[in-house]
Amino acid sequence: MDKSIDFGNEKIHKIIFKLAPPVMIAQLIQALYNIVDSLFIGRFDSKALTALSIIYPLQLLMIAIATGTGVGFNALISRYKGLNKNKEAMDVSGMATPIAIISWALFSIITFFILPTYTNLQTSDNLIIEYSLSYGRIVCVFSIFLFLESFWAKILQADGKMKLPMVDQIIGALVNIVLDPLLIFTFNLGITGAALATVIGQGVSALILFKSSLRKLTNIKLYKLYLGKIYKLGLPNILMQSAYTFYIFGLNIILSGFSDAAVTTLGIYYKWQTFFFIPLGSLQTCIVPIISYNYARYEIKRCKKTLNETLFYGLILMLIGTLVFLLIPKELAMAFTSDSEVIEISNYAFRFVGISFIPMVTSLIYPVFFEAIGYIIRSSILTIVRTVICFVPLGYLFSRISLFWFWTTYPLTETITSIIGFVFYIQFIKKEENKLKSLNLANGVE
Repeated sequence: MDKSIDFGNEKIHKIIFKLAPPVMIAQLIQALYNIVDSLFIGRFDSKALTALSIIYPLQLLMIAIATGTGVGFNALISRYKGLNKNKEAMDVSGMATPIAIISWALFSIITFFILPTYTNLQTSDNLIIEYSLSYGRIVCVFSIFLFLESFWAKILQADGKMKLPMVDQIIGALVNIVLDPLLIFTFNLGITGAALATVIGQGVSALILFKSSLRKLTNIKLYKLYLGKIYKLGLPNILMQSAYTFYIFGLNIILSGFSDAAVTTLGIYYKWQTFFFIPLGSLQTCIVPIISYNYARYEIKRCKKTLNETLFYGLILMLIGTLVFLLIPKELAMAFTSDSEVIEISNYAFRFVGISFIPMVTSLIYPVFFEAIGYIIRSSILTIVRTVICFVPLGYLFSRISLFWFWTTYPLTETITSIIGFVFYIQFIKKEENKLKSLNLANGVE
């Protein structure tokens, strides 16, 4: 049984080291699942691997809506707990399951109808289109378990309970990994088998959290009171993650002008990225309840300390990913494919994206910090700058020179976003320091 964590008094590094390992372990298993899933598909058919690259942005959008809304629940519950408003925290918890079901229904209906158009924009190969439709319709339409698991996990994490969400993701991913070769090869279902393995694994994950996540349903009259607050806190995360969908979709279209191999290279990179971003992703998850709790209590020093320690740990851990992408880019590609063109492109592409890992720490942590304290506009601006203003326009601009120069988009984008994030942070600190001085003067404190 997890013990609740004291976000207000316990040392920051101790809180992070309590919260992060379970999240990292769960994300490690998820990353291994993503990699193993693609390894099996790559051995089934190289065109099926390209289909996975095409569907990947839609999966990111699905995850963005599910986890982003879950973050809204998490942050609001943590805020109410920080203010000792336990009834309000319970009311918010009781809304999670109905909102998860509604979110899934809207997403599945829309994606079912737009999927053919979406796929045709990125390839003209009939077999790749067939694979994309087969895989995409299953993982999108039957994504209800993903939505439920994401919402339920965030509710538990708001209480500082990280172990059960870790266990559910590990078991779900292991089920997926075991079913992949059976359904793809033994039962000869190909890419359809991979999709079925994915949704079955998600179903197992949701089932594990079911009992612990049951909450008394909130009176529907209270939805109007809380729903806006939930999405106000969760929207930056939804935008940040869903923006991946649109910029990867845009980059896929740009790269398809060169070859399907270039699209596949991008897809392989994002498979490896899920593995090397585990430290950063876990830190993003952990700091939201810590910062939300302490900002509600106006403990600005603890908020600053949380951010500084997170950036320090993130930079050290992401340096490992940088070295791997710089030193063995060909080997990373060869793990998925024997296509000589893909391997050749990866040899220089992965070196550029590896360099971007260092500035990416700040470009991704700053938006989460502002989201946690309720500075929605600044968080959203950073996301928009990174994904809308920089990635696709710069990618298009550099692609006009050559495919080689296209990949410089990554380090340049992360550096620009980090600089803007730093400026926003300095402005925030100065504002809070001035506010504190005013309060001290009003209370007669020098």
